[in-house]
Amino acid sequence: MSPDTIVLVHGFWVTPRSWEHWITHYERRGFRVLAPGYPGFDVEVEALNANPDIITALTVPAIIEHLESVIRALPTPPIIMGHSAGGAFTQILLDHGFGASAVALNSAPTEGVHVVPFSQVKSTLPVLRSPANRHRSIGLSLDEWKYAFTNTFSDEEAAALYERYHIPANGGILWGSVLANFQPGHQDTWVDYRNDQRAPLLFISGSEDHIMPPAVQRSNVKHYKSNTITEHVEYNGYAHLLPAQKGWEEIADFALDWALRHAR
Repeated sequence: MSPDTIVLVHGFWVTPRSWEHWITHYERRGFRVLAPGYPGFDVEVEALNANPDIITALTVPAIIEHLESVIRALPTPPIIMGHSAGGAFTQILLDHGFGASAVALNSAPTEGVHVVPFSQVKSTLPVLRSPANRHRSIGLSLDEWKYAFTNTFSDEEAAALYERYHIPANGGILWGSVLANFQPGHQDTWVDYRNDQRAPLLFISGSEDHIMPPAVQRSNVKHYKSNTITEHVEYNGYAHLLPAQKGWEEIADFALDWALRHAR
């Protein structure tokens, strides 16, 4: 039975609103589409910017538990798609046995991926410049947003999307993802790369992504040693905020068709 539900998982510095175009696009194709926010994200962007305490309190286990509760309530396994940090969370969900198939777009890495391009360092510097930010929620300036998310967009588009989508990000989780590769034992973003039971997974990269460049996804793919399908496709000319860049429809259709074709 082919999946009839798609679950869209957003990343950091944005909310489920960042999936707005994909939600309506997939609904027009006849699918039920869910875009759950992180715990406490059932308020608007404007409210989170006004009071980011909910963001500061987030943890990866709490996010994963919330996403799993949403998927567990569904009658059949859905297609899961995640963008940025949502791509890492998608990988964790698959490793935990959820989903019929999945797509990770411009995905953040899971534990063990050591590739750190310069543009990624520059993009995350607003958070990583100070260990004190582990206990804060850190927003991006418009210029920082343009570099990290919308470097291929016009200034007008970048500013409009910043106003509509941007919120602060949890500094503790970002610091934790960096430290995960240097601490003993499994950390929050660990997955079993040899799990033969997980659903098929497609990585999609934008060639011009600064914060999660294609080299990060290529390295992430190489870590998988299971017999389950794991593929990578790169789209030329796309920045990190790929779901909102002109031409996103082609990518959305390709992602869905791949997920349907490989769904368990």
